Amino acid sequence: MTPLNIPEWQSLVRHYEDLKYLSMREQFALDSGRFERFSAQSGELLLDYSKNRITQETMDKLIQLAEAVELEDWIEKMFKGDTINHTEVRAVLHTALRNRANTPVMVDGNDVMPEVNAVLDKMRRFSEQVHNGSWLGYSGKKMTDIVNIGIGGSDLGPAMICDALEPYGIEGISVHFVSNVDGTDLSTTLEKLNPETTLFVVASKTFTTQETLTNAQSARNWFLKSGSQEDVAKHFVAVSTNAKEVAKFGIDTENMFEIWDWVGGRYSLWSAIGLPIVLYVGMDNFERLLEGGFQMDQHFRNQPLAENIPVIMGLLGIWYINFFNAQTHAIVPYDHSLARFPSHMQQLDMESNGKFINREGARINYKTGPVIWGTPGTNGQHAYFQLIHQGTQLIPVDFVLPVNSHYPECDHQSILLANGLAQAEALMKGKTAEEVRAELVKEGFEGKALEALLPHKVFPGNRPSNVLIFPKLTPEMLGQLVALYEHKVFVQGVVWNINSFDQWGVELGKQLAKAIIPDLQDGSEISSHDSSTTSLIKLIRELRQ
Repeated sequence: MTPLNIPEWQSLVRHYEDLKYLSMREQFALDSGRFERFSAQSGELLLDYSKNRITQETMDKLIQLAEAVELEDWIEKMFKGDTINHTEVRAVLHTALRNRANTPVMVDGNDVMPEVNAVLDKMRRFSEQVHNGSWLGYSGKKMTDIVNIGIGGSDLGPAMICDALEPYGIEGISVHFVSNVDGTDLSTTLEKLNPETTLFVVASKTFTTQETLTNAQSARNWFLKSGSQEDVAKHFVAVSTNAKEVAKFGIDTENMFEIWDWVGGRYSLWSAIGLPIVLYVGMDNFERLLEGGFQMDQHFRNQPLAENIPVIMGLLGIWYINFFNAQTHAIVPYDHSLARFPSHMQQLDMESNGKFINREGARINYKTGPVIWGTPGTNGQHAYFQLIHQGTQLIPVDFVLPVNSHYPECDHQSILLANGLAQAEALMKGKTAEEVRAELVKEGFEGKALEALLPHKVFPGNRPSNVLIFPKLTPEMLGQLVALYEHKVFVQGVVWNINSFDQWGVELGKQLAKAIIPDLQDGSEISSHDSSTTSLIKLIRELRQ
């Protein structure tokens, strides 16, 4: 099935032709109720999507498209545990991890909730032992530093959450994340730590991930310079399903926290992969994070499509990617605690929907996932906002705005919020040649000097954005935000008729790397590669000498 052939898609094609030059500035001038019409709410989280190139007819047609692809049925399939990840023959149940209602969720005839709850209980018991000092290192000292060793979903999500929830951190506990197989990452982390008070969490579902195991082995070697092999069990725990490899490494399988194949890596922070979060902020705050995710799940599952925040954001993305030819999407949080939020969203979105094959295995002929990028405001304003305002590409932006800061003693919040709101307004309104001319005359410019400068100061405007605004970045609100984007990505995958839950695109490079590793050893026979790769291998050998 291709969405291009759906009548509702063709209706949007015709609608785009009528609407592509619509001026948002004019729409706001004509309609004082535009904000009320184009905003939606889930608890304390409000989405203002009024600064988009849409009319009510646009939204009606987008909702009709969602109905035509049976989005509501797909939502139910996911929540009920149907095998919607068909290429890996798996259910997709990150929602079960945060199912605070504890209602049964069936997979192959079995309710998964008892297993989920058992792991959560184990995480609570273990974290409390670490925090109260009943779990001690080999020299009898309390743990002060947690080092998470993982990569991808076993790193990006937990690291982002820990950064964002730093105000909730438990006194005396620091958390560190090592993911890059570049030895610099591990070495610069370890040089600040004491092995007697360091606890390593090795996170790998299969316990065979090359980067993670390489870092874990090097961390163990560092530890063994002080402790013994018997002491490893006091300083290393695992998040995995592979008990055999965990035990082989030297970790007591009693200290292995289970995950399941129906949890995709980029959706796994809600599972035992979130153990470093629990160790850093405590289990109570982790459960508050789960509560927020559950609240968004309930909104997504039960709210009508036209009032459903993930559905609205997903459909607006379709509108820009497939009709306005947008190729990228910026996420700009106006909260420094969310510095890693865009990076987590990169993996979530681009690994999920970066596909050119549909569910039936046929090649598609329309655009799917965009490039996701962004940094905290106001830093981005002094870096890449020039491109968004006056560049030749259309780049939709999500502004993420917490109203209140965890650090009110630094009275910066009004300036920060004013900048976020001003950027959204400026992208919508722009600045006309007439407005620029009036400004320049007021500044004393005239004649050729005025005419030469004038075009450079014109802002075309009509650049779309969403504003997500909420009272404060609490664990519950962070849970809502992450779950919102997870569901937005799913909505787009349904419309594009792709499987958002596999990631075969990461495999080829890994396979080729395994073949190249022995080739880099001096004296070994170089296996068959293209001439460029072979020449680079030879050059690396020479430079190593």
